[in-house]
Amino acid sequence: MGRYKKLTLLHSNDMHGDFLAEQIDDTLVGGVSMLSGYISRVRAEEPNTLYCIAGDMFRGSVIDSEYQGISTIEIMNMLSPDVVGLGNHETDYGLAHLLFLEKCAQFPIINSNLYIKLNRARLFRPCLLREIDGMKILFIGILTEDVIAEGCEDRLISAFVNAGDAAEEIGRICNAYNAIDVDFTVLLTHIGFEEDKKLAARLDPAWGVDVIIGGHSHTLIDEPARVNGILIVQAGTGTDQIGRFDILVDTERNCVARYDWQCIPINADLCPADPKIETLLSAYKRKTDEKYGRVVTRFSRRLTHPARNAATDLGGLFADALKNSLGLDLMLLGSGSVRSPALGPIVTLSDLVECFPFDDAIHMFPLSGRQLRHMLRYMLRDEVFEGVHSEFYQLSDGMRVVYAKSEHEIRSLTLNGREIGPDSLLIAGMQHFHFLNMEKALDMPLSEIEKNGETRVISTSCREILEIYFQDHPHLDSHARARITIE
Repeated sequence: MGRYKKLTLLHSNDMHGDFLAEQIDDTLVGGVSMLSGYISRVRAEEPNTLYCIAGDMFRGSVIDSEYQGISTIEIMNMLSPDVVGLGNHETDYGLAHLLFLEKCAQFPIINSNLYIKLNRARLFRPCLLREIDGMKILFIGILTEDVIAEGCEDRLISAFVNAGDAAEEIGRICNAYNAIDVDFTVLLTHIGFEEDKKLAARLDPAWGVDVIIGGHSHTLIDEPARVNGILIVQAGTGTDQIGRFDILVDTERNCVARYDWQCIPINADLCPADPKIETLLSAYKRKTDEKYGRVVTRFSRRLTHPARNAATDLGGLFADALKNSLGLDLMLLGSGSVRSPALGPIVTLSDLVECFPFDDAIHMFPLSGRQLRHMLRYMLRDEVFEGVHSEFYQLSDGMRVVYAKSEHEIRSLTLNGREIGPDSLLIAGMQHFHFLNMEKALDMPLSEIEKNGETRVISTSCREILEIYFQDHPHLDSHARARITIE
């Protein structure tokens, strides 16, 4: 057996139900049909090819949400990844449903560090050892507790499941496989690009981790990062691109001898369509179009949501619709609730559901001016603008904030042109998930809010509110970026 062998690793992350190709200029871009065509072509050209997904197959399309992930598993079965790591949105339909979906999957789903608290039994297969051309390739799945908590309201998880320390779990598995002489080790993580760097720095080089393929932060990179001798990559979000490693593996030293990494665009010029997946997608699309194809409204213009850590016109419009419908002084809308970078001018129900997939309740609560200042100061701290994955909130119309970044201080906080005093009480609203996580996201314990008076659920479906409001108010516009001024 030769010392050096070629390995091709293809990888996706945060696909979020991005199944259908889009027409951009004169070219078809993205979609699982052309993605499948590209993967099939590479597998034919490079026999030592493995395709992996680093979490978040689910959420983002009506094809996924209408069938609660069953459609996604069927599509992924046709795409046939060699291994998939868990992401936080895999739990969106509940832990019990996820375990059912795993049984439907014809590919391995791995995670090494989620345990049942009672007896430390793992929920999933912790790792996968693949042998290809005489090489032994070890994949280990990692998802931290903080990340899974970001999008999960399943009480089963918070009550019965915890995440063991990632670095310790990796070391335990690598040590257990030492006798097998693993040639190459890959971590499939879903913790964010910056957290991947921190994790890599904590790993003992003796454990032999070569590559981290990550997700969660939707980071599109130009070249791999290298920390502690470990190559770290991520491939943005959706199916518009795929990451590709061509690696020369030194099977004697069990390491990377040489590599080339590219982010490959998925488009009609490079990638043939897969007719079998096209047929399956067409069947799902026909069914969902019957229910979701109708027009809800027309905005005055196309509204955008280009970043999650800034006030955006589209995020502001959603906040305004909820505030106005519910008679609130202020709606604090989590930026992560808005999943599309743009919407409109014509908005179908499908567009709305894909843009705003989390249909949860709205809590109303009294909020003092002093508490609001503290929450906004925390929201606007430096690390939020440094790419750290944290919550940011869209403010409804009438609210204006002037923040001095160098002083870490709010200079002005007004509602409808009037300064909000520290003892002023506002009637505010938040979605259920964000209300329950107010302490973590905004440094404000619920116990402090409850001292102001009664809190209660005033709507069980925020998306129904949005749909009705948009139907009743055509030609809406929003200029929300002026609501937060950073000096």
